[in-house]
Amino acid sequence: MAVRIRLSRGGSKKRPFYRIVAADQRAPRDGRFIEKLGTYNPLLPQDHEQRLVVDVEKVSAWLKKGAQPTERLQKLFAKLGLCEAPVIHEQPKKSAPRAKTVERNKEREEKAKAAAEAAAAAAQTSEEPASAE
Repeated sequence: MAVRIRLSRGGSKKRPFYRIVAADQRAPRDGRFIEKLGTYNPLLPQDHEQRLVVDVEKVSAWLKKGAQPTERLQKLFAKLGLCEAPVIHEQPKKSAPRAKTVERNKEREEKAKAAAEAAAAAAQTSEEPASAE
C-alpha cells in the first residue's frame, strides 16, 4: 500500500480549506484517510500563524515510513525544514521553442549587437573631433 501525504479539501464553494492527511494513494481526494496531520488555509495571509498548522512529529514519522508528499505539500514542508523542496522545471520540453525559432532569435540578437556597436562607434567618432579643438 503506497501512502501519500496530501490535501483533502473542505470548506464551501470558493472558500477552500484543506486538511493535511496521510492516505492510501488509491483512495479518493476527499475520501478515506489514515491519519490527519494538520490543516492548510490558503485564504489567510502568508505570515498568519493559522495558515499552515502541522503536527511536525507525525509528518516526520510518515516521511520516515516512506510516505510521499504531493508537490504542493513538499513546497510547504520545505519551508518548515521537513523535506527538500521539489525540483520545478521552469519550461516544459513541449513548449520549448523549436530549432528554427532559436536560430531566428540568435540572428536578431546578433543584429541588435551589431547595431549597438555601430551606434557606439558613430558616437565615438562624433566626440573625437569636438575634443581635438
